[in-house]
Amino acid sequence: MPTNPWTPELWRLLWGLLAATLLGAVLGHFWLGWGLGLALYLGYHVWQLRRLVNWLRSGKTRNIPEAGGIWGEVFHYIYQRQRKHQQRKRQLEEMLERFQQATSALPDATVVIGRKDEILWFNEAAAGLLGLHSAQDKGQPIDNLLRHPDFIVYLGENGRGGEVLRIPSPVDDSLTLSIHLINYGRDQRLLVARDISQQQRLDQMRRDFVANVSHELRTPLTVISGFLETLLDSGDECTTRWQRSLDLMHQQATQMQHLVADLLMLSRLETDRSNPPRELVEVPALLAAIREDAQLLSGDKQHHITLEAEAELRLYGAERELHSAFSNIIGNAVRYTPAGGEIHIRWWHNDSGAHFSVSDSGIGISAEHLPRLTERFYRVDTGRSREVGGTGLGLAIVKHVLTRHGARLRVDSKLGKGSTFTIDFPLDRIA
Repeated sequence: MPTNPWTPELWRLLWGLLAATLLGAVLGHFWLGWGLGLALYLGYHVWQLRRLVNWLRSGKTRNIPEAGGIWGEVFHYIYQRQRKHQQRKRQLEEMLERFQQATSALPDATVVIGRKDEILWFNEAAAGLLGLHSAQDKGQPIDNLLRHPDFIVYLGENGRGGEVLRIPSPVDDSLTLSIHLINYGRDQRLLVARDISQQQRLDQMRRDFVANVSHELRTPLTVISGFLETLLDSGDECTTRWQRSLDLMHQQATQMQHLVADLLMLSRLETDRSNPPRELVEVPALLAAIREDAQLLSGDKQHHITLEAEAELRLYGAERELHSAFSNIIGNAVRYTPAGGEIHIRWWHNDSGAHFSVSDSGIGISAEHLPRLTERFYRVDTGRSREVGGTGLGLAIVKHVLTRHGARLRVDSKLGKGSTFTIDFPLDRIA
């Protein structure tokens, strides 16, 4: 292949012009000779174009046409591009085959969904968990085959930003599936469904165990606390002698009662799948009462607790659950704010909904702890938490209450500079 294909092409053009000039001299008309020469030159290129079209149409990329000059270069580069394209195509086919083999071996159902929610591909596990069949289901909209109302909403919301959906399997109602929708490629999504029935049964056993044990502990703890209070109020010589021990026992029994109460509340929230009642909750009055309780909890620490609330702003919800959520957050602010500190409670609304916030000048929380604050029994500082009397379940209860009310919790905190806990309620909760 010549390094410069234009050189022979220019020589071909010059020899053609020379031949056309000689032909014109013989005929006595130079323009006629040049016209015939130009027609022959253009005819040659048209012939080469026809060869190119026929070659491309035949698809036989290996049989490259022989040509010289610029056309040889054209054929050569098109041939090289086609070879590279075929190599990339083979690589992509191999990658796709490996992907399909890997996903076919997965125990989780995997479905590739197109731009119009049509099924493009799925693995064997999708047949057992989702009831898909390769013969007739490919190309069908997936919401025609998975008709659960929650899934249709989840699909329309494009997976709710990575959230996991739990629904019963369309094949077997006794199976519970967790469904995760992932965007990838160009206008495609990957649906992964996993059987979590065993995990759910274990979680239910754990919840039942905790609820039963907590229920059984409540009565003996009440009896023990009652006898301890009787002994402490008797004022006799025995009480005076054992005052310190009795006070310590009463303190620990009270702490255990609080723990049992929180466990029972959390168990009830986890097992109750119904929507919370839409009671009319007078939130300003509720917060005023909680503020008074917080002032009593503050005791000798003498915190400065202020309340700023919109007087007419009320909610629809479960008053007992909301009281528990608000009091847990305010109680934490009291426990973890040094003596004389500031605690500000605020209740207001804007165009996005109603908002409750508690800001304090307390010890603050470092960033690595923030994502795990709502886990049950998670403590930032174990020693300090026990010292101030926390059960480790307060924010877990808050999380479940907010989920049932369609609300969310935001935490803004810096170590040594205090914290702000904010709850955002949707507009439809405002009375």
